[in-house]
Amino acid sequence: MSQTKYIFVTGGVTSSLGKGIIAASLAKLLQARGYRTTIQKLDPYINVDPGTLNPYEHGECYVTEDGAETDLDLGHYERFLNVRTSQANNVTTGRIYQSVIEKERRGEFLGKTVQVVPHITNEIKQRIQILGNSGDYDIVITEIGGTVGDIESLPYIESVRQLLWELGDNNGMVIHLTLVPFLSAAGELKTKPTQHSVKTLMESGIKADILVCRTEHEISDDIKKKLALFCNVKQEAVIQSIDASTIYDVPMLMQEEGLDKVALEKLALSKEAKPDLELWKQFLKKHKNPKHTVTIGLVGKYVELQDSYKSILESFIHAGAANEVKVNVKSIHSEHISAKNVDSKLKGLDGILVAPGFGERGIEGKIEAVRYARENKIPFLGICLGMQMAVIEFARNVLGYENANSTEMDQQTANPVINLMEEQKLVTNMGGTMRLGAWDCELKEGSLANEIYGKTEISERHRHRFEYNNDYRSEMEEAGLNASGLNPKTGLVEVIEIPSHPWFVGVQYHPEYQSTVANPHPLFVGFVKAVLVQKQEQSNASLA
Repeated sequence: MSQTKYIFVTGGVTSSLGKGIIAASLAKLLQARGYRTTIQKLDPYINVDPGTLNPYEHGECYVTEDGAETDLDLGHYERFLNVRTSQANNVTTGRIYQSVIEKERRGEFLGKTVQVVPHITNEIKQRIQILGNSGDYDIVITEIGGTVGDIESLPYIESVRQLLWELGDNNGMVIHLTLVPFLSAAGELKTKPTQHSVKTLMESGIKADILVCRTEHEISDDIKKKLALFCNVKQEAVIQSIDASTIYDVPMLMQEEGLDKVALEKLALSKEAKPDLELWKQFLKKHKNPKHTVTIGLVGKYVELQDSYKSILESFIHAGAANEVKVNVKSIHSEHISAKNVDSKLKGLDGILVAPGFGERGIEGKIEAVRYARENKIPFLGICLGMQMAVIEFARNVLGYENANSTEMDQQTANPVINLMEEQKLVTNMGGTMRLGAWDCELKEGSLANEIYGKTEISERHRHRFEYNNDYRSEMEEAGLNASGLNPKTGLVEVIEIPSHPWFVGVQYHPEYQSTVANPHPLFVGFVKAVLVQKQEQSNASLA
């Protein structure tokens, strides 16, 4: 293919319609036809990246292999495509303006007045084309965050208009995702919001090539004909996106609607190759027809918003399908757990995962959850802060250091079993200063971690400042908490486990960032398997 093709996905009527899922689904269908496809997200907020955003504000912060703190939609892109993303796949208004202002300070604009057009729009266009110019992709799908008509989205919309003109016919196209609401009083679907949304887009100089209509009810041919006429698109380019039982159904639903065919036609690309979706179908079949059910408690401090732990929840879906198990995840707020009520809060769980997080709120509840899992021999997985809580719990309740803590929570603790890395101690600027991105780890031969991964050398993604304090390592190991994974360069502890426990693993990294439909993460697969095995053993024992 001579030139990279570009697809832009915009949203109208309301936010949270699922542009990321539609973009990822289309990318999956194009990839299944043999096209090298990637997706990027342009976010209209002025934060430089989501790294300093509260999970309640924005959901989880997703970390790429190159250490970029990005939007959670990049997680969907990776889970669907099984292709790694990078800094280039997520751009914010803050990063755009920061870059332009730095260029102005260096004198790169030769004294010219710096304006939104052309300087900001040129910067946006340049960022959009970084992936396309790499030569690695045939098609780049760009999701524009926010809703058409938002003030903050205007520079992005203008940049898309210019780029479509510059790329020429058949090299770029626009998919507009809108809501077709159902008015129960009138008993009908209403097209007017979509018409207004498309009109707003056209006022910005952009014509939608495909309309994807989010709906709770089937859209009739008559409604499709009406939308096609009033929104200036072909009838076959009016695509229904009805509510699905799982996001993993959406690629199949979009294929039925012909979204990929219409897109390829608009881009003058061959539609001959049939999509190879066999693996995807196998995954869906296992996901929808589980042979067993387990309940795993997710103990965290942002549990009110499901998107805060999006990658963990999706990893359980992948691992559940791999084991033909339905994983019921029970969210438990760590702030509501105490030594007095831990038994009632966690009773009946088949497994316990203590989630990542920052700050001291809810910490004691997490420590109690770890103790409960350790003492009651319940399969346990601790991720990042969850692993650190396991170290603190062990130091307090096994080694007898009652005041053991992390210096993140208590700078004066007499036993800082979790401590700040030396190079972090002088850092005052919070953005992007943690241990981020992919780091190597060596697993001890014969350890549980070694058995889970089936190898001794792994690479996993990190997002943290504080570390296991190696001053306590020999004492911990003598008492039964083994350090089974180490960073080969720094000697920092990455994995802990208790060999005398049925399945007790803590990891300093975030395995959930690497789990995909095609490659469920071995830690989650191993955890779910251990939970199932123990549940079955207990069930058999009670029957005997």
